[in-house]
Amino acid sequence: MKNKKQQEYLNQSGNPNSSKSKNQNQNPVQAQNQSKDSKKHQTKLISSDLQFNLDHIKKTLGNSSDIVTRDFQAGKNGQIKLGIVYTDGLTDSISIQDLILDTLMVEIRNSDLDVAVLNPSDCFEMIKSHTLPIGGIEEITDYQKLFNHVLSGDTMLLMDGSPKGIALGSRDWVDRGVQEPSSQTVVRGPKDGFTETLRTNTALIRRRIKDPNLWLETKQIGERTQTDVAIMYLKGVANDKTVSELQSRLNRINIDAILESGYIEELIQDEVYTPFPTVYNTERPDAVAAAILEGRIAILVDGTPFVLIVPALMVHFFQSSEDYYQRADIATLIRVLRYLSFFLALLTPSLYVAVSTFHQEMLPTPLLISLASQREGVPFPAFVEAMIMEVVFEILREAGVRMPRAIGSSISIVGALVIGQAAVEAGFVSATMVIIVSLTAICSFVFPANSMAMAFRMLRFLFMILAATFGLYGIILGLIVMVLHLNSLRSFGLPYLAPNAPFILQDQKDNIIRLPHWSLLKRPRLISKNDTDRGDVSSPKPPR
Repeated sequence: MKNKKQQEYLNQSGNPNSSKSKNQNQNPVQAQNQSKDSKKHQTKLISSDLQFNLDHIKKTLGNSSDIVTRDFQAGKNGQIKLGIVYTDGLTDSISIQDLILDTLMVEIRNSDLDVAVLNPSDCFEMIKSHTLPIGGIEEITDYQKLFNHVLSGDTMLLMDGSPKGIALGSRDWVDRGVQEPSSQTVVRGPKDGFTETLRTNTALIRRRIKDPNLWLETKQIGERTQTDVAIMYLKGVANDKTVSELQSRLNRINIDAILESGYIEELIQDEVYTPFPTVYNTERPDAVAAAILEGRIAILVDGTPFVLIVPALMVHFFQSSEDYYQRADIATLIRVLRYLSFFLALLTPSLYVAVSTFHQEMLPTPLLISLASQREGVPFPAFVEAMIMEVVFEILREAGVRMPRAIGSSISIVGALVIGQAAVEAGFVSATMVIIVSLTAICSFVFPANSMAMAFRMLRFLFMILAATFGLYGIILGLIVMVLHLNSLRSFGLPYLAPNAPFILQDQKDNIIRLPHWSLLKRPRLISKNDTDRGDVSSPKPPR
């Protein structure tokens, strides 16, 4: 009987042996295509033979030692033949022991239910609906979904005589827990950050937004990794066209692996060849919750603590979560400092090169004499001097990020010697250049978003080349081209420079300046077109 069932199943799904004999007389391309088709059909439907299913699973997974398969008998007289399959290390062993095996092997045996009078189909429904005290049950009929569930940490329950299986939610693996984010730290504000576990990250957001309209859609992307990718948005607040466009872009992704949210970012962004990011990423749950409440959409990827937010406008990268936890005047002052740091980090070295090379007449005579005396022993022109210092600084910063923390202090000592008094005394650089590079480095660390700081790091070298070639005219030409380029960028259809270009008066309340919360009662006009009202709160009026 068993051999007959196996033969019927192989005839239905395609016998690999028969395909192999046919492929001998075909060219390699046809044989490869037929092999893929055969494999696809072979793994399509679950057989009603339990032993065949268990053997097929073990064979497909290469008899891997972390794949646990077990068959056992249940019922009063052991009439039901069952089998479970799970991945050791990804599942909760206590749930498997107490909620699955104990229930099926002990409690059914002690109950008054006589399963002998039931056919396999009724018995399968009885186990599915009345026996298993566990949540997250899904009925499975094909091998592809079976393997996805098993390799994701679920436990697969199979029954002899039934061509279906039950995926039982038993995912549990070791993670590092909720910790303070390593990037985007704040003095005042929540200290929890996202982890590498998708479900933990969604819980951190739901903990902040207890709204039934907070919708979560999950899909698997990556042919081999089958990575869980979820989008979370506030239904009725988020723009329906943006949600539809994001779903369309995610559905178009056909790649073998998604290992980090950076893969998704590159595959869905509007413009590829630009240094400016059009997708925001953050480790902070409060930043994601605030973005969702504004009408944006969060993209969560299993295995990474960095969550993506779309659409992302340029002003978004100059704002920090802490801006909304402090008084409006303090937040405004800090934002002005960020914009000032933006120009200093971008243009300070190039302005020094242009003025000291082409426009010395712009400097006061005492300052010009002081600069000339400092550069008297330096053998390089100002441009080469600036390039050397900037390149050395970038190398030191990259080394400081990659090197182990135990020897991190060593890079600080070496850096202080290289970019410091020793380099000045050796005559390689002037003291003024050391001050300029230090100021540039400090200003580049002011930005809350590292992706925007990286853009300035790249553009700084371009402006230095323009300054060394055309002087101040080159810098102005570069700024014009940069503004035109920024004006051409879009983030999911929205102008990247909004609300500055196009100018939206209403959104200026939370742009460079931030007005008090009681005046921010409208969502950004271009982000959310469905529900723009945030409430009706007037300014506090204490009794006199």
